[in-house]
Parts: sequence; C-alpha cells; structure tokens
Amino acid sequence: METTLIILKPDAVQRGLMGKIITRFEDKGLHIVGMKMMQITPELAATHYKDHQGKPFYDGLVRFMTSSPVCVMAVRGVGAIAICRSMMGATFGSKADAGTIRGDFGVSNSFNLIHGSDSPEAAERELGLFFNAGEVLDFDRAITPWVYDMSGGEPE
Repeated sequence: METTLIILKPDAVQRGLMGKIITRFEDKGLHIVGMKMMQITPELAATHYKDHQGKPFYDGLVRFMTSSPVCVMAVRGVGAIAICRSMMGATFGSKADAGTIRGDFGVSNSFNLIHGSDSPEAAERELGLFFNAGEVLDFDRAITPWVYDMSGGEPE
C-alpha cells in the first residue's frame, strides 16, 4: 500500500468542489487515512514548492496557495500515487482529458484545483510537511476485500 498527499487547492475549496473530488477518490476504492482543512502559510508554501523557487511562476504560485484555505488528504491504496495523478489529469485544465478532475472541472492554466505527490519520495516528504504524527491513521476497512483481490493474502 502506498500513501500520497493530495491538496485540494484554494480554487477547489472556493468553488465548492471538495465533496465531488473526494467522492471520486472514494468511488475509485482509495482509502482516505488523513484529512484536514488548513490555511497554508507563506513559510509552508515556500518549503513545499522549494524546487520551483526562482522560476517565473513561483511568486504567483505561493500567493495563490496562501490565498484561501485548502483541504489536505492522505490517500492510500495499491499504486495510489500513479492512480491519483491519472485521476487528476494534465496540469492545465484546458489540456486535461474529460473524465479527469482537471478535465471535468478546470479550464484555467493557472488555477488547477489539485496537487498530488509525484513519487514515493515526494509523498513521504510532503505528508511530513502537512500532517503531524498521529494525523495519518492506520485502520482496516470492511470493503478492502471488495476493492482488491485478497486471495493471496495481500491486496493485488
């Protein structure tokens, strides 16, 4: 099982899309093991987006991410990182395929609704930035054997 960070960005929160987006992850069979609303501080945004410092879009990105509350989630499942990124769609809503979160809800190339970790290393680092110890939970769900083939003792 893999756990990834998902951020529903200020535009998703302000547009009232949180429920629709969260439902997509749950409908897919992914397990939400942590979730909270928060206001990202400029310091946290700078740490999270440190790889983009110095790029032309960096200041605007930090302003945007600190402009309104966000919803952060820890989402778990077999291959969760790749699955979530596929569900998100292309970075720019205008180029994202229909059926993806960005393709169905976004048209802007600046406001793109959602962030998802792009690797296991990034997920570990990002989850540590947004969740304190004990805020990402480990618990069983009765539906797991209906989401995954468990005949071998482990989820497929």
